[in-house]
Amino acid sequence: MEEKTIKDRNKVLIIEGLKKTPIIQLVCEKTGIARSSFYRWRKEDREFAEKVDKAIIQDNHLINDMAESQLISAIKDKNMTGIIFWLKNHHRAYADKLRLSGKIKTETKLTPEQELEIKRALKLASLFEEQDESKGEKKYE
Repeated sequence: MEEKTIKDRNKVLIIEGLKKTPIIQLVCEKTGIARSSFYRWRKEDREFAEKVDKAIIQDNHLINDMAESQLISAIKDKNMTGIIFWLKNHHRAYADKLRLSGKIKTETKLTPEQELEIKRALKLASLFEEQDESKGEKKYE
């Protein structure tokens, strides 16, 4: 019974650690819990896995907010690298561009059956007239 209590406490320590630092290796080192134990618990305990994922996502949002705050401070301090980074990622005119040029050549030959089906469809839509070349007159089928 005591082993389960220790394991549960260790799981709580890991989840709390991941809320502060979303790096499993570091949290395992800080708590003294082997990574193999962490991954075994994660695999065996669905609720623990969900709490771990939620803690990591929550902390990633916090770190993103801190990083953006630092970036904005750098921009305010006229840090050119920060300015360039912001513009490349938030302004279309400064984004990296990829230019492609070339010609695409396709040669698709229709089968006689396909040509016939296309002609029938165009005739039904009144978009195609067939000429009787021998008499020089239009022929409708």
